[in-house]
Amino acid sequence: MLQNKKPKAVPNQISISRNVNTQNANCVVMVSPKEFSFNPETAVDNEFQQQSELTQEQVHQHVMSEYGSMVQGLRAEGVQVVDFDYTLSEKPTPDAVFPNNWFSTTTEGELYTFPMACENRRHEVRADELIASLNASGRNVEKIDSLQEYAEQNAYLESTGVMVKDHVNRTIYAALSQRCDREVLEEYAKRIGYHRVISFQTALESGHPVYHTNVMMAVGESFSVICDEVIPEFERRFVIKSLSKSKQVISISVEQMNQFCGNILQLETVNGNKVIAMSQSAYDAFSPAQLAQLSTHGKLLPFDVTTIESIGGGSVRCMLGEVFLPTRKKLL
Repeated sequence: MLQNKKPKAVPNQISISRNVNTQNANCVVMVSPKEFSFNPETAVDNEFQQQSELTQEQVHQHVMSEYGSMVQGLRAEGVQVVDFDYTLSEKPTPDAVFPNNWFSTTTEGELYTFPMACENRRHEVRADELIASLNASGRNVEKIDSLQEYAEQNAYLESTGVMVKDHVNRTIYAALSQRCDREVLEEYAKRIGYHRVISFQTALESGHPVYHTNVMMAVGESFSVICDEVIPEFERRFVIKSLSKSKQVISISVEQMNQFCGNILQLETVNGNKVIAMSQSAYDAFSPAQLAQLSTHGKLLPFDVTTIESIGGGSVRCMLGEVFLPTRKKLL
């Protein structure tokens, strides 16, 4: 954790006038799993990862098929997908398929990059290439900011992996862990003008915290899904009370969390229709009553990403980097 550290000044920082944010993005960045494999560095604290008996060639075939089907499925529903095909380097990035951990965007045109806990995941941060891809897709980046310097102090904040945002109410929910430092979290919230940060402890059966908040909870425009039983009781009541003020709260069990029922994301199509992306594993693990509740908030879009989520320890939401950047205006 940080000890009496002051954030460095941001060069060329410009004043941003912030409007009321929309909850859902209608554009996402997805990254091909062309280097995908079991990552022993992340497995240290990611209890969702599993070794596979498949050969690496078989794994590659499976994950490329899963990825392609998900890209095609989202586009067919009217969600814009920026297929970010990065340049290979000497240092492989086995978890690049999970881009939501290293960047985030705002409706004011800001792009933020974040300090990653695992050394080999830091090589995923390719801001210049990402900006080029976003610009080519008609999305403008007006300002770049970074908190990556905190990695030098062993303080990490893995973007929307550890931060689940209620954009409408300018509130961030975050489970504290090695990958989510409280002081960096509060610094980021201050920079983007979010006035409430609700951070809390979690504990799995092993006694270890949940490695990423977005595997245990999701927040949509008017609903939330949360595995609240992993939160200590005195904090649990506060979190649920906060969510309940403006959301329908759908509570899931640890068993359902292990099937990635918390790792879902509400999106909008270009026509403004609501959809909820999730894995087939999550869809199958929700009860009929829970599916009925979720269906009132958008069309359910289950994708089979079994290989990616079992080996990588992350699922559909982790594969989606939301793009809130303004759309470039066409010249007349």
